Amino acid sequence: MRTALLFGGAFNPPTIAHIGLAEYARELTGKESVIFVPTKNSYISDTQGKEYVFSDEDRLFMLDQIALNRPWMEVSRFEIEAEKQPRTYETLCHFRKNGVQASLLFGSDKLAELQTVWKYVPEICREFGIVCMKRSDDDPESLIRNDPFLREFASCITIIDTPETTREVSSTNARRSLAAMKQAYGEIREILPAELHGLMLEYVKKGDGK
Repeated sequence: MRTALLFGGAFNPPTIAHIGLAEYARELTGKESVIFVPTKNSYISDTQGKEYVFSDEDRLFMLDQIALNRPWMEVSRFEIEAEKQPRTYETLCHFRKNGVQASLLFGSDKLAELQTVWKYVPEICREFGIVCMKRSDDDPESLIRNDPFLREFASCITIIDTPETTREVSSTNARRSLAAMKQAYGEIREILPAELHGLMLEYVKKGDGK
């Protein structure tokens, strides 16, 4: 069974931070690959409430283009093609059934959500483990130490520091630049992988990302 990190999210759009942090985390943990698993468009707009959402096809295309020259990077259509949005535990189990033992990769902002928003947290922690990337001024070690719920799973959570250069890059900023059409191409090209520059220029020309 091969090993991987499972990196789920909107990737709306994927940024240099997503790619750089995923590769950095893989190198630190010694996993064979990182599997990017974009969520369904309907989940992003209806459940997360984001107003500006690239289509499922566009987000998959973006990730596929980025992965072409990155052997360590895989892109999965599992959640997008599912009848309804799977829970993260279900996605991890899907990959395990297909020969991949994957640990969950996410940013430290998600730690505070585990008890109230996430499902099957004990199973995720004990069966797969979590790799948590420290973001901005977060102090995940203190959060885990002072939270009884998180402290129970401390041995299952690996905290990794992240490069300063990636901490302020966000998909939200890319969407705002694109939606506003204000120097959009010049602004977003600096935070998106080179493989997406031409595609983003087309969006700027059309003014349509939904």
